[in-house]
Amino acid sequence: MSKSHQSLLTTQVSNLLDRMFKASPIKDALIDGAAEFFANQPLVNKINEELDEKNKHSSGEQKQAAIETDRTNFQQQLRSERVERNERLTNICYEILELSEGENFEETNRKSAQLLGTIQLLSHTEGNPLQIAKINEQHKPLYKAVLSLRLLDQLILDGAIKDSYIQHFIGDITPEQYKEYKELNEVGYEVFVSEVKIAIIKAALIQDIGNYHPDAQLILVGANEDKDPFRTLEVDERKELLQINYRETLKYLVEGIGVGDYMGNSKKDRDLFQKQETRKLKFIKELLKGAINPKQGLANVLKVPQIYCSIVLSIKPSYKYKLIPKVYQALYQNAERGACSEKVVDCLYKITGMFPQGFGVTYLALDAAGNSLERYEYAVVNHLYPKNPEEPVCRIATRQLSFIGYGADMVVKKSENLYFAESAKRLASMSKARLQEILEKLVSNYQERAELDLIPRCWHPRDFFSEKDNQKLWNKS
Repeated sequence: MSKSHQSLLTTQVSNLLDRMFKASPIKDALIDGAAEFFANQPLVNKINEELDEKNKHSSGEQKQAAIETDRTNFQQQLRSERVERNERLTNICYEILELSEGENFEETNRKSAQLLGTIQLLSHTEGNPLQIAKINEQHKPLYKAVLSLRLLDQLILDGAIKDSYIQHFIGDITPEQYKEYKELNEVGYEVFVSEVKIAIIKAALIQDIGNYHPDAQLILVGANEDKDPFRTLEVDERKELLQINYRETLKYLVEGIGVGDYMGNSKKDRDLFQKQETRKLKFIKELLKGAINPKQGLANVLKVPQIYCSIVLSIKPSYKYKLIPKVYQALYQNAERGACSEKVVDCLYKITGMFPQGFGVTYLALDAAGNSLERYEYAVVNHLYPKNPEEPVCRIATRQLSFIGYGADMVVKKSENLYFAESAKRLASMSKARLQEILEKLVSNYQERAELDLIPRCWHPRDFFSEKDNQKLWNKS
């Protein structure tokens, strides 16, 4: 999608995605910092070993002092690089907060729906499987981070958070008061954001960053870089990759990101800052470690969105857009196997409903009396927290089989949603000629797309969204 055809928000999201897990020519993306850190590890180890060796065999104070100076300079260089990576990651976390949170709970959910929907609508859902997988791989961390934030909010509202670290920053704010936390205690809320929400975003963003380690890349793309990184791995390969990712992600967190850098002259403030940063780093580390097997623990705020994203933004060769509303079947199966918490899956289901943000819904057009108008129309999911998880709140995208950029919001009832077989049957009496006529009006290059279902369970709104006027799906209708 050309950026000249993007709204301000779409441009902001697109630029943010470009600076995260899409390698940059000027090496300023998050992934560039991680790749450089991993690639430099052998050299760093070698230099440290050489300095140790020199120190062992040196005699005389001057020589030892020179070696220590070299070591100090080298450590300072590494520290400078680490601080830069930390600042880059932290700044991106605050950008994500800015794009996904508002002044109140309702505005936060609107902005989060907008961000999630925009990510989905910027992603490829048809065409070259490799291209779909590549883009989804780049988009997943941001999507997952936003889901983790909303999941955290809802778990706090449900009184389900028992973690002592988080409780410390919530203080005496009750679950019933949480929506008004900022109004009740603005200073306390800002600390909560800095120490908890930013930490959770960081954990979500770097959860799989170890996959960019050279050892992991060797498994994924091979020594000659001629393997499909998105192929289904052999059991042994997958096991080894998981181990590498776990080990190197934690190493990157501690050594590649570490704690923030204090800016100021107060020793007291510096000590407090370093104590908080160390505690936050430990919290992130525990989240990442816990997400491997979270059971009923807090790390489900990472694990459940991770599984959700693996289907909604799948990188598998078997990816099919029309199957992504079945994401909760997979989540509940994982919960049954003990891979994640069923209560947390319930919680996410309450937030997202069955249909992901930005998903293209097809629905029966009915008259005021509820009779079929012999056609269906298009809509796009644009709200979180649907009252009925199977009945998404959507923005109308077509009216009388013509695309519009100014549609109203509507709840698509299960009985009207063609995704459900029972609803689709209501069109069974319509002639094939009429169904083809509808398709011809709604689908570009219709003649080239003979594989299309005459009664589509969903539609692909990416082309629709590529028009600037159609990117206002979350504005008040």
